Amino acid sequence: MICKHFGECGACRLYETGYDGQLNEKLLLNQERFSPFYKGDITLFTSPEDHYRSRSEFKLWHDGDDIRYAMNHVDKTNVVFIEECPQVNEHIAVLMPKLLKSIEEKKIGFKLFGVDFLSSSSGEIVISLLYHRRLDDEWQLLATQISNELGIYIIGRSRKQKLTIGQDYITETLKIDDSSYKFNYIENSFTQPNPRVNEKMLSWAIDKFSTTKGDLLELYCGAGNFTIPFAKYFDKVLATEIAKSSISAAKENMLLNDVTNIEFIRMSVEEFVGALDGVREFRRMKDIDIKSYHINSIFVDPPRSGMDEISCKFASRYEHILYISCNPETLVRDLDILSETHEVEDMALFDQFPYTHHVEVGVKLIKKGNL
Repeated sequence: MICKHFGECGACRLYETGYDGQLNEKLLLNQERFSPFYKGDITLFTSPEDHYRSRSEFKLWHDGDDIRYAMNHVDKTNVVFIEECPQVNEHIAVLMPKLLKSIEEKKIGFKLFGVDFLSSSSGEIVISLLYHRRLDDEWQLLATQISNELGIYIIGRSRKQKLTIGQDYITETLKIDDSSYKFNYIENSFTQPNPRVNEKMLSWAIDKFSTTKGDLLELYCGAGNFTIPFAKYFDKVLATEIAKSSISAAKENMLLNDVTNIEFIRMSVEEFVGALDGVREFRRMKDIDIKSYHINSIFVDPPRSGMDEISCKFASRYEHILYISCNPETLVRDLDILSETHEVEDMALFDQFPYTHHVEVGVKLIKKGNL
């Protein structure tokens, strides 16, 4: 990737050695990091070198009469005005200058301080305009004109206010091996930012479960990114997530893909463990016959904070554990616990965030004595 803002913009930190150099740096670092748990080769999955992000956030900076995109400076002391961003997919890249021009022409930039882009691979886009003022009917009229002219959906946000022009989601299609899956991605909710690497993560995860039988338990299921493709390979899937909006999206995505063998439960991991162990009854589980499940596999994709000791001990009950981590440091901590009962069978590194220090790591564990 070539970018005129390298060295100034704080979004990219590893760029001097090019894509292959930064990738090798990450691989060597994580081979050393996980060497106490795994001595084999870590399978490496690359990203497109540019235009790989399907969502992105920019500051909007008022420079005299002009409005400009901005990012934090690499030294965090100032901002850098952004004229282009080769990280974002082609559809967002084309839209960015057109959007600023429309905002200035329609004069809706007063107290506008940020914009979020969310795009599908086919070019369906929803943007969120973030304001330090309340939005009125005139704003809605002008934003609707921009929406129609640019062929996009627009969300106006200010404190305790959300105005929707069109709809607040896009529909993405992921191709995984020989199958295609559709997902509604909702504005202001978590989605995987790199769809091509996401497809590789899903394919790898499915392969790691290819020889397992029975039912699957998933913790931190989000909007069903992994859950729905997994359903094809298990008899039944029981999935938990604490966020109400994510559970709603997951159920919609299940219907979108004609999947019927998943039960989604809005519960935290701690609540679910308590319910499963009979410590406490929850009305949200009253219609679920937990005794009908034959679970010997568990999948976890926790937030950056990772799992806690209770969750790790709970996961250790199952023969097969598949763990996708967006934070290798907390994964190391959790593997200290999981390795008491399980051995690492395979590992993978997914370059979800090129030119940064961040990576996603996949770990397949199996109960000791079963390798």
